[in-house]
Amino acid sequence: MKLGEKIRYLREVEGSIRGLGREMTQQEIVRALKKESGASISQSYLSQIEKGARPHLTNTTRLLLARFFKVHPGYLVDDPEGYHTELISEVRTLEERLDLWLIAGAERFRRDAQVSHALLEAAKHDDSRGCLVLLGAILDTPGLAERLLQVLKPNGHSRENGKRKLDGSTRGEEIL
Repeated sequence: MKLGEKIRYLREVEGSIRGLGREMTQQEIVRALKKESGASISQSYLSQIEKGARPHLTNTTRLLLARFFKVHPGYLVDDPEGYHTELISEVRTLEERLDLWLIAGAERFRRDAQVSHALLEAAKHDDSRGCLVLLGAILDTPGLAERLLQVLKPNGHSRENGKRKLDGSTRGEEIL
């Protein structure tokens, strides 16, 4: 993973950790750095790092960002091609990619708080893939999704964003 990708990923994680339900913007990172550490970097510098225009950090900047994101300073460098920090399987790398995809989806649907929250909860779960497989099994079982929603979220589920049946029915029935 390149340094810029790591910084972008850390902004996504930091936004989630801080309860924003989205990634922190570069400007928010700059402001938080100034407020929390008293030190600063510019938004344009952060942008150049993320775009790869600045492939290396000064030691001072590396230490500042490492403290802010609570990572080891050695993490904030480009990884050599094919390098992995641990023994990982193909399933684990797929799980991490799935988590990033879920986080991106939560950001994309941030205006729908329920959907955004559900995607973030799946991303935070130890077995995100298993959560999606379970969701598929629930949806494959006729009527189960509706029954579960009635029991688990009796007043909390808004159906206004549900999908209309495609059978041409004018009754306005919805499916999940």
